[in-house]
Amino acid sequence: MKTDFLSRKADYIGITGSILCIIHCLITPVLLMTSAVFQDEQLRIGYLSLDYVFIGVNIIAVYFATRHYAPAIIKKSLWGFLGLFTIALLLEDVAPAFEYLAYLASAGLVITHLINIRQHRVSHVH
Repeated sequence: MKTDFLSRKADYIGITGSILCIIHCLITPVLLMTSAVFQDEQLRIGYLSLDYVFIGVNIIAVYFATRHYAPAIIKKSLWGFLGLFTIALLLEDVAPAFEYLAYLASAGLVITHLINIRQHRVSHVH
């Protein structure tokens, strides 16, 4: 029952996770520099470790989105963008380019999930 729900909603979960990740990545520097709330080291580390939550959410979303009905090109695109997304988030402290790569990969995940939703609707109408 749960896997059926995840299969039907995987694209929406992936889109939500990717958009929340983009928002998180955009507002984190501002919050860290301006907010007294993030002066507590444990709270700051917890907030920064949300990257791993976004990676986990997107892994689950891509797995369930590509499990049954996705065309091969969409499967390859979703897994490719997920790989770039994961690598970029894990290496974003190494070089600034990885941060921008994470944004691009996250946007790629959103667009590919949207294409998968459209493709799924079109194939079920016919």
